[in-house]
Amino acid sequence: MRTWQVTELGDPTKVVAQTELDEPRPSGDELLVRIQVVGLGFPDYLMAQGLYHDKPELPFGIGGESSGVVLQAPPGSPFNEGDHVLTLAGKKGGVVLTSRVAAAPERLLKVPADMPPEHAAVMFSGYQTSYVGLMRRGHLEAGQTVVVHGASGGVGMAAVQIAKARGAKVIAVAGGQRKVDACREWGADVVIDHQKEDFVEVVKDLTNGRGVEMVFDPVGGEVFDKSRRIMAVEGRLIVVGFAGGTIPSAPANHVLLKNYDVVGMRMRPFREDPEYRQFVHDELIQMYQDGALKPWTSKYAFDDLPAALAEIGERQVIGRVVVTAPEE
Repeated sequence: MRTWQVTELGDPTKVVAQTELDEPRPSGDELLVRIQVVGLGFPDYLMAQGLYHDKPELPFGIGGESSGVVLQAPPGSPFNEGDHVLTLAGKKGGVVLTSRVAAAPERLLKVPADMPPEHAAVMFSGYQTSYVGLMRRGHLEAGQTVVVHGASGGVGMAAVQIAKARGAKVIAVAGGQRKVDACREWGADVVIDHQKEDFVEVVKDLTNGRGVEMVFDPVGGEVFDKSRRIMAVEGRLIVVGFAGGTIPSAPANHVLLKNYDVVGMRMRPFREDPEYRQFVHDELIQMYQDGALKPWTSKYAFDDLPAALAEIGERQVIGRVVVTAPEE
């Protein structure tokens, strides 16, 4: 079977190579899954450079989640042959961008049979991250206002849609007309083009200087520093990541004086809690079926993986990048 692996660290478009894998042989409670589509995100790009906090041993697979169909299931399995599933990569660097994988049941989440594979393939990393950040870590309530940075990317897209589905007012921040238009289509109440406006001044005007209850920040750096200026009393600044490349610091005196919280959000502990992960997945699937979640994807053929990584690196992505699995 064909796959793509990172063979050395460096420019992600140049350090990936096609390699061959043996056919998987499920054992114990493992299932055999035919992979259809794989979702890619900025962490994949960083990991290929050695800049992500997870640093798997070389060579390692690209992509952490995929959609597929169960081909074989052992007796007593919670899944059946023909089930449509979202498949998570196993150990660090596990391979999902290939024709077939053997997967333990805890790596699978069932999805509706009529959900397009490209939608199913992006329902974990972006949507679960955003749900946990907004709802569990941020305790977002209906009627509150949340600023979403990086709102046109995969995580930002999910945060905009989930926050709207939960009754919040959403101020999306993105750069460039294409990205602004996408955020509006996803339902953001206000969209700020950071290439033309200072989001701090706009938010202060919109809130009469009061600030907002929540900022959802996957960007970090200067965006985090400026976001501290728009926090309402008892607001929550959710630290989701550092896509801007700079890790900021929060002055404790400012947090004290303005009475707001800086809340860290990393998905790893929740990913390893299968009951909570299933709860969040069920919530997301219900929102999807209600029409509140509308994943946007840029779809690439298997052989075009380097071009998919280039789109991620050039910050041109709207929504999430997906790559089709190779033919069997």
